[in-house]
Amino acid sequence: MATETADILIIGGGLIGLSTAYELARRQAGRIVVLEKGSGVGQGSTGSSSACLRLRYSHLDTMRMALYGQNRYRDWADYTGLESARASMEQIGVLWMLGEDAAAVTAERDRIRSIGAPAQVLTRDELTGRFPSLSTCSTSIDFAEGTEHECGQTETFLFEDDGGYCTDPAGAAQDLLDACRRDGVDVRLTSRVSALRTQGGRVIGVDLASGESIDAPQIVNAAGPWCNELNRMAGIEHKWDLIPTRIQVMLRATINPLPGGLPMVADAAGGIYFRPESRGQQILVGSIRPEDEQETIANPDVYKASIDEESKAGLLHGLHHRIPSLEYRGQVTGIAGMYTMTEQDVHPILGPTHLDGFHVSNGYSGHGFKLGPAVGNLLAQILTDSVIEGDVDIAHDFLSIDRDSLAVREKSVLA
Repeated sequence: MATETADILIIGGGLIGLSTAYELARRQAGRIVVLEKGSGVGQGSTGSSSACLRLRYSHLDTMRMALYGQNRYRDWADYTGLESARASMEQIGVLWMLGEDAAAVTAERDRIRSIGAPAQVLTRDELTGRFPSLSTCSTSIDFAEGTEHECGQTETFLFEDDGGYCTDPAGAAQDLLDACRRDGVDVRLTSRVSALRTQGGRVIGVDLASGESIDAPQIVNAAGPWCNELNRMAGIEHKWDLIPTRIQVMLRATINPLPGGLPMVADAAGGIYFRPESRGQQILVGSIRPEDEQETIANPDVYKASIDEESKAGLLHGLHHRIPSLEYRGQVTGIAGMYTMTEQDVHPILGPTHLDGFHVSNGYSGHGFKLGPAVGNLLAQILTDSVIEGDVDIAHDFLSIDRDSLAVREKSVLA
């Protein structure tokens, strides 16, 4: 069987890999091939993403990347050039209910404004006037001992005006697939890499389980929770612990509309985040507690994809605490997905490795959908050594494999 050639080969057909391919195509970077082992795109972390779009992070550069992504999702049809894009952004705002004092909330508002995005401080009265269904309690629920709960109050809250969520994360991956193929990218499904070939300290190509081979001087590992297998094939040694992790999300049906609607909410008292889903007919709920990001997946091809009853009960309890008027009826379902936790600092590693031509884009720790467009853009800059108008302005080594661990407020999905 003849060996094919590509200028850049991307392994992984999720949002990260497809964003990178699309940004490379925008630069006319030559023959680009994407290899996806599944029968469709977005079947890994992308398809089960909560697709929340917020800006608050520990580092300003991460915030700038999230802002770039948010702007792309807001104008998704224009960005992809598709007349009928599947995905779109619901701009409902992001409310942070973390029990912080006025000085801390004001400081976070100013950080968000410093990168060119709107944010405001809401008083308790302003919050209840705008979202009357939400309790303003700031006292954490005692999940461990189950002691009786007495609500306390916080007076100020951070609100990101332009935040929200993407309506269809799997659809976003499909949109990128269509845009990539339109622009000449060769995206291949059911194409699993069985070996990565090297010579003289550089990568030269891959072999596929089908028996095919592709030569390429530049290869990107964007394989999500399968990334470790590829890095082992490449002989990459690094200090980062990239751990495939099972993550559970609940969907709670709403019987009657909630007055004032809901923003996306990050709720420290209940240890949850939530947002509307299905045009307000459901509420999507996930955990922000670090202990709920500890379930390691030994084999990413085999894991339980339904929600556990214990997890469902905890998320439901947190949700009803924050929305006391929510009726105790309506279907409660849920799913489990996975993403790759970077244990040291819950930030990805991105860019070149010591194996010449081999690049990593791994360990997104629940941030991949938010950062995906910026990641694809930044990696395209690195791979082509070029900058074009509108590119994200981030140092290329910010997330490099050789960087020091970043200081973060906590090692969780909030980072």
